[in-house]
Amino acid sequence: MTQQSRNPLAARDPGRRRVVGGLFGLGAAALAAPVLTACGGGAGADPKTVTFGSNGGDATPKKAYASVTGAFAKDSGLTVKTNTVDHDTFQKSITSYLQGTPDDVFTWFAGYRMQYFAKKKLCSPLDDVWDKIGADFSDATKQLSRGEDGKYYFVPLYNYPWAVFYRKSLFKERGYQVPQKWSEFIALSKQMKKDGLSPIASGYGGGDSWSILGAFDYVNLRTNGYDFHMSLMRGKVSWTDKRALATLDHWRELAPYYQQGAAGRSWQDAAQSLLDKKSGMAVIGLFLGQQITDEKVRADIDFFPFPEIDAAHGQDAVEAPTDGFMLSRRPKNEAGAKKFLEFLGGAHTEELYMGVDPSNLAVNDKVSTGSYNALQKKSADLIASAKQISQFADRDSDPGFISTVVLPGLTEWLSHPDDGSGTLTKIESQRSRFFTA
Repeated sequence: MTQQSRNPLAARDPGRRRVVGGLFGLGAAALAAPVLTACGGGAGADPKTVTFGSNGGDATPKKAYASVTGAFAKDSGLTVKTNTVDHDTFQKSITSYLQGTPDDVFTWFAGYRMQYFAKKKLCSPLDDVWDKIGADFSDATKQLSRGEDGKYYFVPLYNYPWAVFYRKSLFKERGYQVPQKWSEFIALSKQMKKDGLSPIASGYGGGDSWSILGAFDYVNLRTNGYDFHMSLMRGKVSWTDKRALATLDHWRELAPYYQQGAAGRSWQDAAQSLLDKKSGMAVIGLFLGQQITDEKVRADIDFFPFPEIDAAHGQDAVEAPTDGFMLSRRPKNEAGAKKFLEFLGGAHTEELYMGVDPSNLAVNDKVSTGSYNALQKKSADLIASAKQISQFADRDSDPGFISTVVLPGLTEWLSHPDDGSGTLTKIESQRSRFFTA
C-alpha cells in the first residue's frame, strides 16, 4: 500500500441498507459507500513500521498529517505508513474497519464516540501513554479522553467551534448587523435574500450530508437546552417529544434561506460561495479556514455565536468537537504505536500541525497561542466562555443511529420541510434498535 492511499469501493451491509432505504425512500445506491480497509501487516509486521489510518483526506489536513508523521519518523527512526480515506467514508466504515485488521493508530473523536468503541473493546487503553503526556492537558480534556471504565483511550490533537461565519466587508457594504436573537437572524436572512444573496451557504451533497447536523444541533440546543439535546442524542427521550417537534418547527423557518441546490453541492463549494460573497452566512466549523488561500480574505472572515431562541438557554452551549487518535485493539506494532501516540500528544506536534492547518485550536496547554490568527483567538475565547460544550450530533450519539437513521431522515426532510412529525416518527421507530432502556 502506498504512503497515502484511497480505498476501493464496496457496498455497505445490505441488511441495514434495505432497512434504512425502505424507511426513508432512499435507494440502495444512495447508501452505498466505500469501505475503509487497513494497510496490511499481521504476524510478520515490520517492527520498524507503524500503520496509521487517517480521515484527513482533504488537502490541508493531509499535508498537516504528512508534516507530523515526517517529524516523528525523523525523531524516532520508525516509518509511518499512512492509510488516508475521505472523512465521510471513514465515518461510515469505522465499525467494520475496527472489527477487521485495522491500522495500529487511527484518527477518531473524543467523548461518546470514543467511549462507544472502548465499551465494545475495539480499541486499546492508553493509560501508560497518558502517564507521560497527562500533565499537559486540562481536566476537561482528560475527561473527554477517558472511557466509561475510567481508562484513557484517546489522545487529543485539536478542537474547533461551530458558529455562523460571514465576511466582515460584506456586512459593512450592505449595512448588515450581527444578530443575537432568532428573530433578528431570520430578518437578516430575509434581507439578504431580497439583496440577491443566498443567505445561508449550504452543501450536503454526496458524502457531506453530515454538514447539516451543525444547524440541527444548534437549533435544538437553543430551543430546548443542553440537557434535552444530550438526552435526545443518547436515546433517553423520544424523537416524537414535542420539544423535538419544536426544533424542526424553528429549523423550517430558516430552511427557505438555504442556498439552492445544496443537495448537489459539497461543503467546500458552499464555503467558497461565502468566500466569494455569493452567500451571506454559513453555519459551519472553523475548518472553513481550510478553503482560504488568500490571507486578506482570511482577515475578512468573522463569526458570531448561533443566535438565541429561548432566553432560558441563551447562547450558553457551543459545539466544539475534539479530534485526535486511538490505538487499535490488537496493534501489529504496539510499542511503536504507543511511541507514536506519545509524540502525537506533545505540544511540539500540535504546533507542527497548526502551522500547516490554522483552522483548528490546539488542546495541549503547553502550546503557544502567540501565532494564532484573529479567528483562532476568537474561537478559543468562544469555547472558553461556553457553559456547556457539545461535540457534534454524530459524535454525541450512537454512530449507527445517526448515520443510518437520523441523518438520512433529516436530509430528506430538509429537501421539503414540513412540520416534521412524519420524519420524527420514522426516526423514533428505530431508536430501540440502537439504545436499551
